Amino acid sequence: MMKKILTLLAVAALFGCAGPAPAPKADIVMENILSRKSVRSYTDQKLTEEQINTLLRAAMAAPSGSNIQPWSFVVLTDASEYDAIFPGNFNLDKFKQAAAVFVLCADTTVTRTPRGGGEPVVRPNGTWRDDMGAVTENLLLAAESLGLGAVWTASYPYKDRYLPPKQALGLPDTVIPYSIVPVGYPAGDEQPKDKWDPARVHYGRW
Repeated sequence: MMKKILTLLAVAALFGCAGPAPAPKADIVMENILSRKSVRSYTDQKLTEEQINTLLRAAMAAPSGSNIQPWSFVVLTDASEYDAIFPGNFNLDKFKQAAAVFVLCADTTVTRTPRGGGEPVVRPNGTWRDDMGAVTENLLLAAESLGLGAVWTASYPYKDRYLPPKQALGLPDTVIPYSIVPVGYPAGDEQPKDKWDPARVHYGRW
């Protein structure tokens, strides 16, 4: 019986009946990008450690100026602490619904050896905002690929949003919470927006 089954599978594979061919990588990537949407309500289903690590791995794959990688992450899963961490934040209800809240933090400085040599010195990092935007987007796209919902909530540059978690979470002086991303299983049926607008495209010059 087993031999017969294996023979049938071999014949099916030979004639292309073993199932659809995998989609080209470009199609998969574009589908993920165009499917991303902002999800603001979540079920009570938890995330696994593997899911959380996958999200973090994707976030850390982002590009950064001079490969400085100024990012660090605080992952929160205990909603009972959020009133103290995010007092007055109008997104608090979203955080409490989410399975996890990712606080994406940036070191606003970089330690480098001077061009002429000598002891390393601490200087402002001029690209940390750009770097953290890429990190946040990577996290959102990874959430979409896992069938999860997420939304980018702004922290920096609003002091009333970034100073309370900075203090409550014990961030170093040079580190700022750039964005706060709640993640969970979608409770609604949010759909992506078609933002394609050819009128915004200029060739050669404006």
